[in-house]
Amino acid sequence: MDAGYNPRTVEEVFRDFKGRRGGLIKALTTDVEEFYQQCDPEKENLCLYGFPSEQWEVNLPAEEVPPELPEPALGINFARDGMQDKDWLSLVAVHSDSWLLSVAFYFGARFGFDKADRKRLFNMINELPTIFEVVSGAAKKQQKEKSAVSNHSSNKSKSKPKPLTTVAPEKIPISQAKDEEEGFEEEEDEHGDALCGACGENYASDEFWICCDLCERWFHGKCVKITPARAEHIKQYKCPACSNKRARPS
Repeated sequence: MDAGYNPRTVEEVFRDFKGRRGGLIKALTTDVEEFYQQCDPEKENLCLYGFPSEQWEVNLPAEEVPPELPEPALGINFARDGMQDKDWLSLVAVHSDSWLLSVAFYFGARFGFDKADRKRLFNMINELPTIFEVVSGAAKKQQKEKSAVSNHSSNKSKSKPKPLTTVAPEKIPISQAKDEEEGFEEEEDEHGDALCGACGENYASDEFWICCDLCERWFHGKCVKITPARAEHIKQYKCPACSNKRARPS
């Protein structure tokens, strides 16, 4: 599928990994309806491929033996109608994670990465949430308090911490000041842990985000093609995955 493309450095292999990962995440989130339709159980053994260009494809496996690159899980389409949608997508996500690692370390082995390079490559990969974590929502902590990002307006992109009491500093009990400081740190940590349900990247205060009112997962506006202006007119936002659930049998 990728004959002739051979990343040779740790940075090149990592870029290759991120591109393929981005394509696979698109297939399982924003393009999930199209992906579902292409995985027809009546067809032969199909595989889900991710490409460095952040595109994806459902196709038959390579015919040559052995193939140019490790092959993805075979026959994912056969399980489509025998499982709940979310369980099937999670299964495909797990196999996709395994395939991504096998491709990355295939390049590492082929071009002689030493112990230090292999460790560096793994650490770079490990900083990203897995596809399974993105698809299942496991990578995102449940946000029960007011979110940092408004669901309908970019003007509320980040909640501000409550101001400290106006009492003079020397009159504030040490324990109270410490509790307030820790509270601010926890709030900032919570914002920093938010991950986009489409691309899996972290929260950034300078980007517009929107939350699905059904699954409560957050998305970059650009990933789900929602602008701040459009969001102001949406009473209840449903992400692509939740919108598609009603369009097909569970």
